[in-house]
Amino acid sequence: MHDIQTSSDVHTLVRVFYNKIMGDKLLSPFFAQLDWDEHLPKMEKFWRFVLLEETGYTTNVTEKHLQMRLSPAHFEQWLALFNETVDTLFSGENADKAKQRAALIGWTIQSKMV
Repeated sequence: MHDIQTSSDVHTLVRVFYNKIMGDKLLSPFFAQLDWDEHLPKMEKFWRFVLLEETGYTTNVTEKHLQMRLSPAHFEQWLALFNETVDTLFSGENADKAKQRAALIGWTIQSKMV
């Protein structure tokens, strides 16, 4: 396996991950009403910003999730699916960074929901 190095790698990560989300009974209801043609490119842009240092992403990720009724179980499942996706597809510094950032994002959102 190779590391996450290109926009194509990020595209694969995001698409595979969200396919898992949509197949998950716990998480899929939160995403059922999304416009996927709009949402997926935004998520790709976010992860390119985080992992490939591509400029241009300005949305506050935490703020976007605060209005959702998410429990610790939702965050745990989201992170488990994300880590599983990364570990299945990639290995390396950016793969590790992706998992660390995902954990930090989940922790940050949860801490502000209390």
